[in-house]
Amino acid sequence: MALPATDLQTHDAGLLDAYSSTVADAVDRIGPAVCRIEPVVEGRRAAGQGSGFVIAPDGLIVTNFHVVGEERTVRVAMPDGTSAEGRVLGGDADTDIALVRADGHYPDIAPLGDSKRLRRGQIAIAIGNPLGFEWTVTTGVISALGRSMRASSGRLIDDVIQTDAALNPGNSGGPLVSSAGEVIGINTAMIRGAQGIAFAVASNTASFVIAEIIRFGRVRRAFIGVSADTVALPRRAALLSQVTSRTAVRLRSIEAGGPAAKAGLKEGDIIVAIDGHAVGGVDDLVRMLDAERIDRETVFAVINRSGVSQVTVTPAARP
Repeated sequence: MALPATDLQTHDAGLLDAYSSTVADAVDRIGPAVCRIEPVVEGRRAAGQGSGFVIAPDGLIVTNFHVVGEERTVRVAMPDGTSAEGRVLGGDADTDIALVRADGHYPDIAPLGDSKRLRRGQIAIAIGNPLGFEWTVTTGVISALGRSMRASSGRLIDDVIQTDAALNPGNSGGPLVSSAGEVIGINTAMIRGAQGIAFAVASNTASFVIAEIIRFGRVRRAFIGVSADTVALPRRAALLSQVTSRTAVRLRSIEAGGPAAKAGLKEGDIIVAIDGHAVGGVDDLVRMLDAERIDRETVFAVINRSGVSQVTVTPAARP
């Protein structure tokens, strides 16, 4: 039975109030940890700037690699008006992630969530600090998951979230936040000329990069020469390959002369497992291709038109 017009209006108003409260609560939780990042060149602040966010009370801050570039020192400005010098611990151009350590103690932190649990259509909140004394907020939904995109430098960034939450100038490096108040991505790029299409590196990929930088000062990574997307895995295909994952990785392109091409992998092949471990998405592929697999024969379980096959690939060190 349809509701009367007045009841519908009341219902819609209630939904809008709930949505507004959800967004405001998430911003109140994460906003105080969002900072402005200004590279410092020869003692002076550089023209470029972006955003970042604190992930640990001792001043550990995540931002974009393209925000800090090759500089080793930055200025960090917090929403409460305080500022401090920070040193760049390391960065990874392939994922556009950099890690900064700022002087001082920071009680407000932005926790990283699990991007593998994301669904298309859920709320996405982009927060940035382009002015250094207050944050800006835009909202939208997650449009697509597991994308690959090429950065302005020409490098391919894997495991990217597509969203229609608009990015304001200076918001690069800021967090993409879920309705639960967790960081699900790091805002990284916007397609100019398109209508509100923005991208963020998934939080699981960021967690891997952060751990590598903390431990080694850089990201050590194996390389097979592919670009890929996360796709749904049909039940029949899952049964054939004997994996329990509902998603897998489809190869979009193969680099000529690369390890994948030499092993016989083809565009459109679906990778479901590596050395017996399920590959549920691009983030799994990125994580599994670590330094331990460089120059080591690795068995990929692959689904294509011919069925399920085992393909041996020998990853190389990423150039």
